[in-house]
Amino acid sequence: MAATDKPRLSRAHVLELLKHMIRIRHFEDKCAELYTQEKIRGFLHLYDGEEAVAVGVIPVLKACDRVVATYREHGHALVRGVPMKAALAEMYGKQEGCSHGRGGSMHLFDRATNFYGGNAIVGGGLPLAIGLALADRMRGSDSITACFFGEGAVAEGEFHESANLAALWSLPVLFVCENNRYAMGTALALSESETDIQHKAACYHLASEAVDGMDVVAVEAAARRAVAAIRETGKPYFLECRTYRFRPHSMFDAQLYRDKTEIESWRAKGPIRRFRAWLEQNNLLHPEDLARIEAEVAAEIDEAVAFAEAAKWEPIEQLTRYVYAEQTARDQPANDVATKS
Repeated sequence: MAATDKPRLSRAHVLELLKHMIRIRHFEDKCAELYTQEKIRGFLHLYDGEEAVAVGVIPVLKACDRVVATYREHGHALVRGVPMKAALAEMYGKQEGCSHGRGGSMHLFDRATNFYGGNAIVGGGLPLAIGLALADRMRGSDSITACFFGEGAVAEGEFHESANLAALWSLPVLFVCENNRYAMGTALALSESETDIQHKAACYHLASEAVDGMDVVAVEAAARRAVAAIRETGKPYFLECRTYRFRPHSMFDAQLYRDKTEIESWRAKGPIRRFRAWLEQNNLLHPEDLARIEAEVAAEIDEAVAFAEAAKWEPIEQLTRYVYAEQTARDQPANDVATKS
């Protein structure tokens, strides 16, 4: 492993990784609470259990790199640097949200951090990532586009088309498959004849590897290898992160497709619990560290809730803005204006 591939496991760095995961977990716990209070409406897909993937991959990227996520994207947005206030205000549907209240939970977007959503359609972010990477290639930029998607997207045509074009055109795309084993509600073995997802990527001659998605250090190490390879060769790379979501697919999911005992067995080896235990065993995490992290996260969440509550609704007279193009006579072609006059 090259030096650039190795996670920097200083005490400060591992505490930062832990805080990122705790921040995501507590934020989403609050979102679930707000949803039951009908403060957040519509669909809500939580990342509980998958935190090590976003935390292991996104900080390895540069500020100029792009991130394309799925509808389960709150964790990606927070790690990328989207302000928690703006993310929660968006989920409330308020004007001060990162998408001005028009996207909601599934469509967080932030140009300042090169965070390109938030896509409600399964696999919908894959062609977008290909387009962004192609634009970078045509401009001679050395930026990378990281595209996150679930294993359910692998059954979609967009996956195969995107993997093919990335390989064919040597595009700088980091494909990150968050394999949580159930997609929306069907076990992987019941929907795919080949359950080793990285083998599908290999069919398109993509450099690929599978990693334990519940181990943040392993994910970061793999991400460093992948990013280094892309920057060196300009070619795409595929990571299959084998993880597990603890919560339902969405808040409307009754989870009849899996046993509660299975969920609890996975919770026992969850990414936060596992990493925290490792840190404590190696004397890298002290009780005061955890107390400080918990307090900082709680304060940030309280501030975000207050911000979202105080934020404004968009005026009714502006609701059609950005929805329909308003064409005036001045904007129409001359012959068209003459015909109608």
